[in-house]
Amino acid sequence: MNSETTQQPPHPSQAVEDVANELVEVEAAVGAPGARVQPETRNRWATGALAVAAVVLVGLNLRAGIASAAPLFHDLENLLGYGTLVAALLPTIPVLCFAFAGAGTAWLVKHTGLERAIALALLLLTLGLGVRAFESTWLLLAGTVFGMSGLAICNVAMPSFIREHHARRTAAMTATYTVTMSVGATTAAALSVPIAAQLGSPTLGLAAWAIPAGIALLVIVPLAWRGSRVAGPTAPHISPWPMLGTRKGLLFTSVFAVQALLVYTLLSWLPHILISRGLDPATAGFMLGLVQAVSIPTVVLLLWMASKPRLLRPAFILTCACSLAGFSALLVLPVTLSIVPAVLIGLGFGIFPLVMLMISRSGESAAETTALSTLAQSVGYLIAATGPFGLGLLQGVLGSWSVPLVILIGFSALQFVLGYRLGGSGRKANVPAQVRS
Repeated sequence: MNSETTQQPPHPSQAVEDVANELVEVEAAVGAPGARVQPETRNRWATGALAVAAVVLVGLNLRAGIASAAPLFHDLENLLGYGTLVAALLPTIPVLCFAFAGAGTAWLVKHTGLERAIALALLLLTLGLGVRAFESTWLLLAGTVFGMSGLAICNVAMPSFIREHHARRTAAMTATYTVTMSVGATTAAALSVPIAAQLGSPTLGLAAWAIPAGIALLVIVPLAWRGSRVAGPTAPHISPWPMLGTRKGLLFTSVFAVQALLVYTLLSWLPHILISRGLDPATAGFMLGLVQAVSIPTVVLLLWMASKPRLLRPAFILTCACSLAGFSALLVLPVTLSIVPAVLIGLGFGIFPLVMLMISRSGESAAETTALSTLAQSVGYLIAATGPFGLGLLQGVLGSWSVPLVILIGFSALQFVLGYRLGGSGRKANVPAQVRS
């Protein structure tokens, strides 16, 4: 059954019976007039509140650990003295973790439960970010691997979490999730340099972002303790890999790969690009924060458009066109006008919530949603890793960002074509029949 199909209104007699049954349940729960609400009712309310808080707090952390590092890469290189290879590897580690750790998320969710998998992910994130406080290149690399592996699990699991806990508010909670993600990234990018300066070390500036990750962990623990609503060893498991042979799976994976390549290359190197052209580090970090800030109202607009079947394709066209124009402006405009590409690229970041919304709506069950999310993100991020690493090395060899930016413009054009096709699928985002294991 199509997960997007609107249920037909019940027959009047069935509606009366449903109301009667609901009144019996309410009477049983509340009891006589003046009686207190039963613990089950309070527990349901508390679980719902925790589920909303989890979406907000996980969203705040999903890009903060990445956006906070980019403005500090120049200072970290000077402090720790690592070379070009490590400099190119650091911004690539998150994307590689998203590919490999994300690929195992479906298995982890099956054997531990959805909420417990997310709790484990947040624990990895908190510990990984905290380890980066020490002035050691190896601990910097190791902490990044652990922390970004935690982010990878959250990336894949959260669409299923939203589907399960907020089934009637999928679009609204996806908007909340992506908006808070942008807020977290904006805050991290803008405050990263000032916090590091206040603490007296760029490594301490990185580790400071373990605090909000720890807070998110504290919120998800009660949900994990109560047990998962999805998963367990007896839950059905759908293998994601056969989906790559379907037209739908291939299109989702391609769109996700290209947008991730553009996003994470920019998140990794935009401050470096601007600093190399004469902008001071604090202002360069502010410009990265501006990119994220602009994406916040963009998310609201685009998800509103996506709620209208006829406006879904125009939403994709709008955000992809802005991305193409933004990368072009970054190449040709002087650094004094860097606000122009920052705004345009921020509008272009809107493609991510559109893709995530369509993933959340796809499939007949949370298991199929998790499988599609696993496929798109694991394969997509593996392809996307060539962006920050390859273009970072290319800039190191050429000593200029001109050629890498031309390549990014080419990927922006490809994203426009793929986004146009994905938008044309409308709300029929079903995944074809999959192989169940």
